[in-house]
Parts: sequence; structure tokens; C-alpha cells
Amino acid sequence: MEPEAIAILFLNQSEGPPRGEFNLSGEEQDTKPLFGIGIENFLTLVVFGVIFALGVLGNSLVITVLARSKPGKPRSTTNIFILNLSIADLAYLLFCIPFQSTVYVLPTWVLGAVICKFIHYFFTVSMLVSIFTLSAMSVDRYLAIVHSRRASVLRVSRNALLGVGLIWALSIAMASPVAHHQRLFHRDASNQTFCWEQWPNPQHKKVYVVCTFVFGYLLPLLLISFCYAKVLNHLHKKLRNMSKKSEASKKKTAQTVLVVVVVFGISWLPHHVIHLWAEFGVFPLTQASFLFRVTAHCLAYSNSSVNPIIYAFLSENFRKAYKQVFKCQIGNESPLNDVKESKSPIDTAPSTNCTQV
Repeated sequence: MEPEAIAILFLNQSEGPPRGEFNLSGEEQDTKPLFGIGIENFLTLVVFGVIFALGVLGNSLVITVLARSKPGKPRSTTNIFILNLSIADLAYLLFCIPFQSTVYVLPTWVLGAVICKFIHYFFTVSMLVSIFTLSAMSVDRYLAIVHSRRASVLRVSRNALLGVGLIWALSIAMASPVAHHQRLFHRDASNQTFCWEQWPNPQHKKVYVVCTFVFGYLLPLLLISFCYAKVLNHLHKKLRNMSKKSEASKKKTAQTVLVVVVVFGISWLPHHVIHLWAEFGVFPLTQASFLFRVTAHCLAYSNSSVNPIIYAFLSENFRKAYKQVFKCQIGNESPLNDVKESKSPIDTAPSTNCTQV
């Protein structure tokens, strides 16, 4: 990929122009959309398309299962958090990937100032909602397993809904500086427009980037790790009193926990590394840095696609729920009963029942 093409792609990203040398002088590239975008961009769009399709399908299935609840029956706290996570992930995919893909197709920003602000703002909102919801779910599971006797007072649907409202309010507030400072930049020489984040005071931007990393990644990751470590430790101590079936459930829980923590950390670490690097160092305009940037985007987007796998498809009860949904749709129009939380303290995966003819 030509250096100028790399520079154009960097300009149409959220954190703004890179530091150091930045020169777009010289011959302009006659960039054609779609098939004239180069092999790197084409492959990126293919990956985006796969992530988008899988994520929309997976999250839509999860939402369908959890939304088909019995009228008047309250949902469990676990199901409320899973539903919120799936809604946030689905919105994240729908509002971010299609618009962000234009950066890899067109040599200039064509979507206007409103879309420029919105997609980068909603990118941050959705990221924070997902991370905070994962944290809330880890605390919920910690209470359900480690403090099962006292958890019934706290783990009620009303508190879960309040928690969801707080998560969205906090995420919207934390992401507001992005909407305020995201703006268009026009380059007269080439008649090109770029969408970037421009702060009048660079020090304020540094503080915001650090705060987003600490409160939107590091602390949630530590909280999730702490909660699940306590869960595994508790299950290990109770192993002697467990049946073989419970022991198998414990191992499955440990595997799921490991996947949750590892995927969470891997998916968002490159994104934060790039932001910190751009603010406290000199992020280069090279082929390697471009690939790193694309990889960071793909990992961030894929996290919203794999969440249904982690929280749903690894659960046998949830797989049964999908089958029940399709059975209801084919054989009867009756709604799916509320997805119930398993009574076992080992496996808190949801299960469903369907009203048959």
C-alpha cells in the first residue's frame, strides 16, 4: 500500500492525525472505490463482512430467545444482563461497521459531520456498555455462587434493571467528549475531507485517553478476573461435596471463565495500545502500523460477535432454547416462556420451556 493511501486511512479514524512527519504532497492517487481499493483494504472489508454477519445473527438469536418471555413473569438478573449485552453488541455492529467500512473504500469522508460525530461517539458508548455489562455479570455470578444464601436479596430484576440504566448513563457521559471533539477536516489541495478527533488542549486528550483505558479496560478486567478467581476458588473448595455431574460442570465453568477473560483482554488491548501510543509516542505511518491498526479494529468488532458464543452457544441449555424457539415458530405461535436461570450454583446458564400444542 502506498504511503499516501495509508495516511488517508489514518486520517479518517477517531484519534486524529498521527504525530511526527505527515506529508501528503506529491501526485494524488487515482483511487477507485471497491475493486480499486487494494488487496489489503479488500481483505479488511471481507473480514468486516464476516464479523458483521456472524455478530448480527448471533446477537439477534440471543435477543429472540430472551425476549420471548412469559407475560408478567420477571426475568432473572443473569438474563437481563445477557440481553443488555446482546443489544449493545448488536447496536455496536449495526452502527459502526457499515460506516467505518467506507474508510477502506473511499479516499475521502463523504458521510457528513453528523455521522462523523455519531459513529465514533457510539463506538465508544457501545464499547463501554459492553465492558461494564461484562463486569456487572461477573459480580452477579460471584454473588450467585460464592454468596448464594445472601444473594437472593440483591439479585432481583429491579436491581438488575437499575444497573443496566446506570451502565448506559455512565457510558453516555464518559463518551461525550468524543462527540464534542470529533469533527471534519478539509484539505483544499486535494479537495478531500477527513473525520478526526481534534482537542484544543492536547493535555486534556491525554488525560481522557488514560481515563478511558483505566476505567474502561484495566479496572473492569481486574474486577472480572477477581470475581471469577473467587468463583473458581469457591468451587474448588466445594469439590469434595460435589457429584461427578457437578465436577464436570465445574470444569466447564472454569473453561468458560478462561475464555471470557482472555477474549475480553485480547479483543480490546490493541485498541487501547494504539490510543496510548498515539498520545504518548509517535505512531508511525507504515505498512506494519496499518496492519496493526486493522487488526485492532477487527478484534474490537469480533468481540461483539463472539460474546453470543461465550455466553450462549457454550451452554447446552441455551442451545435447547434456540431449538425451542424454532419449534414454536414452526408448530405454534405461542410465546417462549421466560428463560430461567439454572438452579444449580455451578452452572448459571439459562434454560427454556416452550408451550407445545
